[in-house]
Amino acid sequence: MFLNLHRATKRLAVGLVSVFALGFAGGALAEPALWAIKDKDSTIYLFGTIHVLKPDTKWRSAKIDKAIADSADLTLEVIGADDPAVMQPLVTHYGLDQTKTLSAKIGPEAFKKVSAVAQTVGMPPQALEMMRPWLAGITVSMAPIIKAGYDPRSGVEAVLTKETKAAGKAQAALETAEQQVRFFADLPAPIETEFLNSSVDNAEEGVGKLDEMVTAWSAGDVAALETVFVTEMKTKYPSVYDVMLVKRNQDWAGQLKTKLAGSGVSFVAVGSGHLVGPDSVQVQLAKLGIKAQRVE
Repeated sequence: MFLNLHRATKRLAVGLVSVFALGFAGGALAEPALWAIKDKDSTIYLFGTIHVLKPDTKWRSAKIDKAIADSADLTLEVIGADDPAVMQPLVTHYGLDQTKTLSAKIGPEAFKKVSAVAQTVGMPPQALEMMRPWLAGITVSMAPIIKAGYDPRSGVEAVLTKETKAAGKAQAALETAEQQVRFFADLPAPIETEFLNSSVDNAEEGVGKLDEMVTAWSAGDVAALETVFVTEMKTKYPSVYDVMLVKRNQDWAGQLKTKLAGSGVSFVAVGSGHLVGPDSVQVQLAKLGIKAQRVE
């Protein structure tokens, strides 16, 4: 059981930064989109990421590589989200419930559906019983994706982190691992259960949607990405949308404004959903008087 919980923790690390971060903004080009904000002595590149990719996915371009090479530092959503030593204590504290089982919270029929999805990757019902609904939801969301061959080690953040470390460049984060966990853990109980139910209902569609999203992302078809991911979440789950995207985008825009007041060139890579739609980071920056332009 504990081995399976450890596996769940690793998947959580991927899920925390990817379940609600699948979307993009911009025009249609044959490569992922890249934006920049500038002042007289600063340039900050904004790049939307996919956190889990198949190893053979091609996403690099001369433009993206130049922006990375020119940047003195890398800023991500969070640092340490793929480190079990960081995540395990947080999962134990915020994601497990020793007093009431998951089946008692959601009912036997709903629990049967959750268990069926989890068992496709070898996770027994006993492991799920200890989880709060939000953690179970993330686990079943990621299970089919991992089984289909998507790998967090091939995701954009993993690649950029490795390259940045090798180059001796500084790294920073917009949020802590605990903050990201608590975006889920602090959801009101009805919304937390709704999140689990929707995760189960959409689990089998998840692989197809991710395939579609990666294809569109690689080609720069951001309109398709917005429709599939951001529009759907805003329409069906407005409370989750507000917590996971709107409020965070507002906070990040403020941090980027402060960073822009410094000097030099930086590369910021965040989940693509944060760079699309009417509440995107770019929109929040515009409210602060800062214009983000797509790099052509």
